[in-house]
Amino acid sequence: MRVSSQSVTVVALLADPDAPTEIAQHMARILPTRLANKSGQRRRFDVEVVSEPFTAGSEDLSTLMRRIMDRGRAENWDIVVALTDLPLHSHGHKLVVDLSHEHGLALLSLPPLGGLRLQTRAMRAVEETVLSLASPRATRAEEPPRCQPLGRFVSRLAPVHPGPIGEDEIADLRYVVSGPRGYLRVLGGMVRANRPWRLVPGLSKALAAALATGAIATVNSTIWSLSEALSTLRLVIAMVGSVTLMIGWLIVDAHLWHRSTDASPEEKKRTSLYNASTVMTVGLGVIVCYGGLIVINLVSALFILNDRVFASMTRSPLHATEYWTLSWLVTSIATVGGALGSGFESAEAIRAAAFSKREQERRDMLHDEHGDQPSK
Repeated sequence: MRVSSQSVTVVALLADPDAPTEIAQHMARILPTRLANKSGQRRRFDVEVVSEPFTAGSEDLSTLMRRIMDRGRAENWDIVVALTDLPLHSHGHKLVVDLSHEHGLALLSLPPLGGLRLQTRAMRAVEETVLSLASPRATRAEEPPRCQPLGRFVSRLAPVHPGPIGEDEIADLRYVVSGPRGYLRVLGGMVRANRPWRLVPGLSKALAAALATGAIATVNSTIWSLSEALSTLRLVIAMVGSVTLMIGWLIVDAHLWHRSTDASPEEKKRTSLYNASTVMTVGLGVIVCYGGLIVINLVSALFILNDRVFASMTRSPLHATEYWTLSWLVTSIATVGGALGSGFESAEAIRAAAFSKREQERRDMLHDEHGDQPSK
C-alpha cells in the first residue's frame, strides 16, 4: 500500500451495500476529527467510503482478507477497514474483527456488536482498529509488525476476547465472541441488520387482506357477541395463535427456512443461527403489523359502532372495555386473513421485505448452487 506523507493517513471504509454503507457514511463525517484527537501524533486522517459487495460469493475469512488486500493495493490506500453485516465464523467462534498490521487492513463483522447502539459501537470498533493499524511499526524490516491490542470498544460485560489465528492466515490479531451471550449478541445484530420493521410496508397484499378482514369483522354482530363472551385468556390465545400462524405461513410460503447442506457441527450451528434470526425478524415484523392493525381497528370501531345497536345485539353497554376487546379480537381474525393474503405475495417480495440486501444475495446464491430456487 501507499505510504502517505508523515502528517496524513488515508483510511478507506470498504462497506457492503445497505446498512454497512449507511454506517460507514455516518462515520466518515466525524471519524477524522476523533482519530486526529486520539492519535496524539499531529496526524491528519482522510476517510473515504467505498460501497461494494466485497463478500459476494464467499464467507471464508482468508478469501475475504485477500480481496480487501488486493482492493487496497489497487487504490493505494494506507489503511482499509471493511464492514459487513454478514456473521462470519473462525475456528468455531463468531468473528468480531480481523486485523493485519503488516498490510494495514481489517475486516469488521457488525452482527457481533449487537442490535442496540450499533452506530456507537461500530464507531468505537473502527476507531480502535484504525488507531491500532496506524500505530508505529517495527523499525527494521526483519522485525515482524507489532500488534497493538484494541482498546475497549464494547461494554465490559460483552463476551469479546482475542481469538486463535491459523499459521497461513493474513490476520495477525483477531477478536471473537463465544458462549451464550455471544450467540445472543450476534443474533440481535443479525435481526437489526435485517430491519424487521421493513416487513410492514413490504407486505402490501397481506396488509390489504388484513384490513379488509378487519373491516368486515368490525360490523359483524356475531363477532360483537364473541368479544363479550370470550375471557382475557382466550383473547390472548387467539392473539398468540394468529401471530404464530402468520409467522409460520410467511416462513413456509416464501421458503425462508435455511436447510443445512453439510452435516458438520459448525454448519449446523450456523444454520440454527440463520433460522433463529429469520424467526425473530419475521416475528418482530408481524408483531409490528399486529400493533398497527389493533390501532386501526380501534379507531374504526370508534367511528362505526353505535352504542344502541351494539347493546341491542349483545345486551351490554358500549364502553371503553368493549371497544378494546372487540378491536383485540378483530385484529386476531384480521391477522389470519393477512396470512392468507400473503399467499398472493411473491417469494422475492417477502425475502426483500424480511432480509437485508446482503442476506438476500447469500440466500439466492445458496438456492442457485443447489438448484432449489423457489418460483412463484
